[in-house]
Order: sequence, then C-alpha cells, then structure tokens
Amino acid sequence: MSDHRIRLAVVVGSVRDGRFGPTVARWFAGEAERRDDLRVDVVDLADVPIGAAAPTMTPPPHVLSALGELTPRLDAADAFAVVTPEYNHSYPAGLKNVIDWHNAQFHAKPVAFVSYGGMSGGLRAVEHLRAVFTELHAVTTRDTVSFHNVWEQFDGDGRPKDPRRPAAAAGVLLDQLAWWARALKDARDTTPYRVRSVTR
Repeated sequence: MSDHRIRLAVVVGSVRDGRFGPTVARWFAGEAERRDDLRVDVVDLADVPIGAAAPTMTPPPHVLSALGELTPRLDAADAFAVVTPEYNHSYPAGLKNVIDWHNAQFHAKPVAFVSYGGMSGGLRAVEHLRAVFTELHAVTTRDTVSFHNVWEQFDGDGRPKDPRRPAAAAGVLLDQLAWWARALKDARDTTPYRVRSVTR
C-alpha cells in the first residue's frame, strides 16, 4: 500500500550551544505526528557539520560533503516548517547558509514558521525569512506559531505550560501547510515547475 502522507521537514534553525530550538521543535513535531496526513522528518542543522563556513553561495569542499545527507532530505520534502529564534532582529546565520546552498529543493513548496524568542517571539526573524523564501519560489503560510518569552512558556519536561493555545495555533498552521502542500504537489506532478529568468 502506498504512503500518500505529506512529507514534512521540520527544520531546526539554531545551532548555538544552549539553544532552545530542539525543545520547541520536539513539541511541534509531536503535534504534527498526531495527524494521519503527515510524515515528519526533523532536520536539525546542528547535525550538519558545516563548521564556521563563510556565508558564500558555493559551499566549500568540507561543507559539500556534509550536505550530502541533508540535501536529499530537503529534496524529498513536500513542505517545510522552519523553527527559528530571533538573533539581532533576524534569523540565524547557519540557517541562511543552508537556505542559500539550496534552491530547487524549495521551488513551489510551502514553508511555515515556528518562532520563539523574547518579547517579539521571533516574529521579526519570520518576516525576514518570508522575503528570502519568496526569492526561492516557495510559498509561505500566513499563520505562524510563536512563543514570546519562550523560557517561561515550557516546563522542565519540554512541554508548554498552557498547551491549549499553542496546540490550537499549530493546528491552524498545519491545516494551511497541508492544503498548500497537496495543491502544489498536484500542480508540480501535472506541470513541472520551471524557473525562468527575464533577459534584457
């Protein structure tokens, strides 16, 4: 029997020591796994040994080797949920590198955001990421899940202290993501998406 579930890549964007991202990502992945229409792959960028690679469009040789396992996972995804903090009013440099080192993997696919941080809840990082993914011909969902003052929102076991509100927000986001994933997958299957540049 074939598996018709949507392949959702949950991308953990922070690679810093002491990061809170894995806690948020585990909770969100758990919410997604409750659904019978999604198959979840948690992609933790801290597991990609890119080191202190310079932010260039062409990865150096040691990074190319590290990306050998990451790229097929991004390519296989029908949809993405990016879990991101906010660093200096924007998103992590390591996440930007990985996005820049991929392009076709995001074409005509939906991207949703789960953000966290202090008072802003990481929403300024999300607004920056929307513009970046638009450049990659991706479609971003309107709704997000955001955790303001995130360190106060989770208990010692990594669960939201008030699970109802974030679970409801995750449900709305996942409904949108699933709708776009199916619509865009059907469109790609019918007519392959091609990126054309305008020459002058």
